[in-house]
Amino acid sequence: MNRLFGYGNKKSHDQLLQESNQAMNQAQQGLQSRVSQLDTQISQLNFQLQTIQRKISSSKSSLGQRPLRQQALKLLNKRKQLQGMRDSLDSQSWSMTQAQLTSDNLQNTMVTVNALKQTNKALKAQYGKINLDKLQDMQDEMLDLIEQGDELQDMLASASPMGEDLDEIDESELDAELDALAEEDFTAGMEDANSILESNGPASYLGGAVPQFIDEEPSTEDAEAAKKLESAQ
Repeated sequence: MNRLFGYGNKKSHDQLLQESNQAMNQAQQGLQSRVSQLDTQISQLNFQLQTIQRKISSSKSSLGQRPLRQQALKLLNKRKQLQGMRDSLDSQSWSMTQAQLTSDNLQNTMVTVNALKQTNKALKAQYGKINLDKLQDMQDEMLDLIEQGDELQDMLASASPMGEDLDEIDESELDAELDALAEEDFTAGMEDANSILESNGPASYLGGAVPQFIDEEPSTEDAEAAKKLESAQ
């Protein structure tokens, strides 16, 4: 039934606003055109009245002025009617202008509301992915790690026990230790160490003997290969 009467296709709010704006623009243009025509007619009547007024001023006979005055009276009545029509159309044009401004403001408001809705939807989708509890836990862990790092730096920067022991030795003890070391003879110990090294000879891995950590003796082929390498060198 609605399709038969022309109500099948429902228009959106934006389409209705656009159509109303177009209709008001057309109506306002028609009113302005009509007002311009009335202004032209009123100007013509004023010119005719001015001409009649000059004729009345130049005429000295009252009989000659009477038809001119009647003609001027008719023109004045006509001008008054035209001015009334013009004022009415001017009021209608002003009302249409106010309606147009209201429609434009409403359309701008709808655009702003739609933009705010889209922004709100995007912000909800973005912030909805953030877990505030996890973020708080991560921030607490970072603060704990920073505090631990500061404590570690303080511990490393503090004085070591060896430094404290060295600070406790005074100059008199240092002089006594140096005098004791000067009186001892370390030459005999060095000679004994050299004699021990000479009696032991070179290390086992430098000689031709088989090291103790090798379970089997090398084969004759390996021995011949080793001799060839030594002769080549």
